[in-house]
Amino acid sequence: MVFSLEQLIGLGWTVRAVQQRTTADQLHRIHRAVYSLVPRTMLTRDGRFMAAVLACGPGAVLSHRSAADLVGVRGDASSGIDVTVPVRSSRRHEGIRLHRSVTLAPEDCTIVNGIPCTTVARMFLDVAEVLRRRQVERALDQAEILGLFNLWAIQGQLERNPTRLGAKKLRAALDAHLPGTTPTWSELEERFLALVRRAALPEPEVNAWIVLDGREPALRVDFVWRAHRLAVETDGHETHRTRLAFEQDRRRDQRLTVAGWRPLRVTWRQLTRTPAQVTETLLALLRPPVGSG
Repeated sequence: MVFSLEQLIGLGWTVRAVQQRTTADQLHRIHRAVYSLVPRTMLTRDGRFMAAVLACGPGAVLSHRSAADLVGVRGDASSGIDVTVPVRSSRRHEGIRLHRSVTLAPEDCTIVNGIPCTTVARMFLDVAEVLRRRQVERALDQAEILGLFNLWAIQGQLERNPTRLGAKKLRAALDAHLPGTTPTWSELEERFLALVRRAALPEPEVNAWIVLDGREPALRVDFVWRAHRLAVETDGHETHRTRLAFEQDRRRDQRLTVAGWRPLRVTWRQLTRTPAQVTETLLALLRPPVGSG
């Protein structure tokens, strides 16, 4: 557990008692006026998040990438903890990325796992300022899958904050992208989708299910072009290196082929070393189906 000095005093502690227990390693200073029962290195993620919010004073809330992480929506990797504070606050702490806001309203804030944080809708407005367009799309996908996506709430944020730096990017992502349709789960899948878009190829279904027959379970395939009966799997070394995985992959390909699909496997090495060849292969396989006019 973590506590602010103010909370400890409210529990009946004196400043001197806090100092004595800190000297005796019975309390551990995490930030200025923030303490824990365990050393910093033993704090959980949520413990670090709570300590950061407490360190930034009244009105502080977890925000941006850290708020996304808290609710299970992945952004990009971040070395610091994002906290938004009222504009009047000037406190700074090591390891905390401080954001000041004059527009943060009570309805923009909530509590998750006991930690004051921004709502999911406000989080999207915030992260759109610091993430690339595709990263915003990916976060929207994850929110939809987790049941956290609320279009009306996000649109409300955009209406109240039309001039925010991330508003234009978030609005464009919502206009052009249907949340939940491109839920990639790895960097390899992200690279493949980026290659498809650079080549201006038709947009595939991502991590989509293919029902082949009633005798065996449906298959979830990384990228699917149904009109072309093309099923692409991106093969990473970590998940496809064992003998069992090799045999299972061959069986999947056989099932797809028997059902009239064209399975294609693309490796990390191909995507990073010979992307032009991958593009040429896809172009050939995605020509209009015979008889399409």
